[in-house]
Amino acid sequence: MIDHVSIEVSELQEAIEFYENVLATIGFEKLIEKAGTAGFGKKYPEFWLNHRPNKSPASEDSGFHVCLRASSAEAVDTFYKTAIENGAATSGKPGFRPEYHESYYAAFIKDKDQNHIEVVTFVSD
Repeated sequence: MIDHVSIEVSELQEAIEFYENVLATIGFEKLIEKAGTAGFGKKYPEFWLNHRPNKSPASEDSGFHVCLRASSAEAVDTFYKTAIENGAATSGKPGFRPEYHESYYAAFIKDKDQNHIEVVTFVSD
């Protein structure tokens, strides 16, 4: 079981604003902010932003990937739409991914720092 993850961001306040908007769509909120970091979650900080002002831009194929769980396909759709409207790039529009599982419904985005973020839910009939 993974307790939390953290990602590097080059502009902390900009990233906080982006993730406040985007993560709210899946029920996360900013729970803590202190020098150089901010933590988001539902009950405790499980998704952290760590300020790295000298961060080199990640390559598009860095291999870094975080997947967060959404409660419904509608939440996945809203996450994706909100992320794109707030400046993220698409890595995969919302939809079923039968190559992973027949009920796997996900969307993929890249933030300004090229962090790959996926949101998934499992849709049952």
